[in-house]
Amino acid sequence: MKLVSNHITAAVVAVFISTCLVGLAFGQDETAKPSIESRFLSGVRQLTFDGLRAGEGYYSPDGSLLVFQSERRQDNPFFQIYLLDFETGDVEPVSPGHGKTTCAWIHPDNNQVLYASTQADPEARDKQKAELEFRESGQQRRYSWDYDETYELFAFDRSTKQYKQLTDAKGYDAEGSYSPDGKLIAFASNRNGYTQQLDEKQKADFERDPAYMMEIFIMNSDGSNVRQLTDVPGYDGGPFFSPDGKRICWRRFSESGATAEIMTMNIDGTDQKQITKMGAMSWAPFYHPSGKYLIYTTNKHGFGNFELYLVAADGKSPPVRVTDTEGFDGLASFSPDGKKLTWTSNRNTKKQSQIFLSDWNHTAALATLSSVKSPKEETEAFDTGRESAKQGQAGFDPRDIMRHVDYLCRKELGAG
Repeated sequence: MKLVSNHITAAVVAVFISTCLVGLAFGQDETAKPSIESRFLSGVRQLTFDGLRAGEGYYSPDGSLLVFQSERRQDNPFFQIYLLDFETGDVEPVSPGHGKTTCAWIHPDNNQVLYASTQADPEARDKQKAELEFRESGQQRRYSWDYDETYELFAFDRSTKQYKQLTDAKGYDAEGSYSPDGKLIAFASNRNGYTQQLDEKQKADFERDPAYMMEIFIMNSDGSNVRQLTDVPGYDGGPFFSPDGKRICWRRFSESGATAEIMTMNIDGTDQKQITKMGAMSWAPFYHPSGKYLIYTTNKHGFGNFELYLVAADGKSPPVRVTDTEGFDGLASFSPDGKKLTWTSNRNTKKQSQIFLSDWNHTAALATLSSVKSPKEETEAFDTGRESAKQGQAGFDPRDIMRHVDYLCRKELGAG
């Protein structure tokens, strides 16, 4: 396996697609109307290139590192976790190379790396071998995100190269992040589906969709003192702390799993607020370091065209569109100084999901949010996936659009 990926110097020469170059990159007239995203993004460049796909890149608190997930091992078809050093351009593997992984985060000490994995599953290697053999056979299976019940949260110590398992409950424990002071971890889990007494409806819903029992939990960073913060039917997931560490943002899906909205709450679970009312699939929220607004992903403009939007942290102004490039743009994060934006996109020539980087215009973001006076949000019809289902796309199920980047960027969905 490669221990060193393409360096940042290679990324710098990637095609820029901001401002007037957007038109050139996609064969449009230079005199065409400026893109929406040119107000917010400049110097757009592709950051990762290796492997089949990459996504979910998040900065270290000092901005020197980026942790992300990528499918790039020949012996493992599933995501593994990597660290990119911005100074050297080197890529350091974090996860051990076997099992499935997702959703990583870097501790403020720059040494501990949090992520979810099935690496402790005694059948992990057999599962990846079976998946490789299945793919090599040329067969295609209906996709759905795998809420493997052996997912647990792990912390990797970069100095000792040791792994510490932080959770040990049957069910999907994942989507974790550290608080700004490194003392807490917020995460998502469907463990209640395995440990609680369920009524007949809950049993049926959980069997139909393991995400139905997903809730937000919080614990000490050593894995102790686990407590539940949400208790609503349907998928609550993807929690991140606010810059001051006082609140958590997350995505709350409807009970059917067809739509989702952006939520925030205090870290003790009180004062839960719905920030968006788009009636679409809006998810993956992330706070700007100023704490004034969040960026998130939505399919408001069509199932195959996920775009980035901003919304005020207090939810008192309508969301503002950030990107307008056809395809998938999502899973965004800001650098600690708020001057850079990193997100997952398939806006490259291969139409392959990779991580992109751009300069961020915070001044324009504040001005645009403040200029939108009406609290009324657009409610025009959009494709939540039902039309895609009618077209018979790869055994589509609307609930699948809540899953991660490997599904959202599939060619079958017109997103690359």
